[in-house]
Amino acid sequence: MGEHWEERWSRSRNRPYYYQPDSRQSQWERPTGDGVTVTPMDPSNIPSGGGGDDAGAKPSQIRASHLLVKHSGSRRPSSWREEHITRSKDEAHRIIASYRDKIVSGETDLGTLAETQSDCGSAKKQGDLGWFGRGQMQAAFENAAYALEVGQLSEAVESDSGVHLILRTG
Repeated sequence: MGEHWEERWSRSRNRPYYYQPDSRQSQWERPTGDGVTVTPMDPSNIPSGGGGDDAGAKPSQIRASHLLVKHSGSRRPSSWREEHITRSKDEAHRIIASYRDKIVSGETDLGTLAETQSDCGSAKKQGDLGWFGRGQMQAAFENAAYALEVGQLSEAVESDSGVHLILRTG
């Protein structure tokens, strides 16, 4: 029988963490390994930080994870996975569409896929980009990320880096 973990929200650190109810162990890194399952948190458990004059305003910083598939026309068509990327932009879109289908169906999650399939160095952190504000990311990526609700997965997003799936996490 595998280990079951729950994804939870840390109000003090304003980020997700992982809790194992049987052992009462908690950790910041998403648990991995054979037989490990993680129940995603309900996005409604993430505080909006709102109220008062800021109600309805766009946050100054958001958090997101992503999975990047580069193509031959990418700004830098190489990655930790592949020294010379030769796939076409259309092929990158097809790959992203298949990954999105797997995530939406519940077959896997973005973090697990990003660890092995993302062409970004953030793969080592399951695609987590941390907190960022306006002007810190490429415009197409940033606009798509800010348009998402917490817990929402984007459609394919094109940037100079390649084709992304973005999951807003904060």
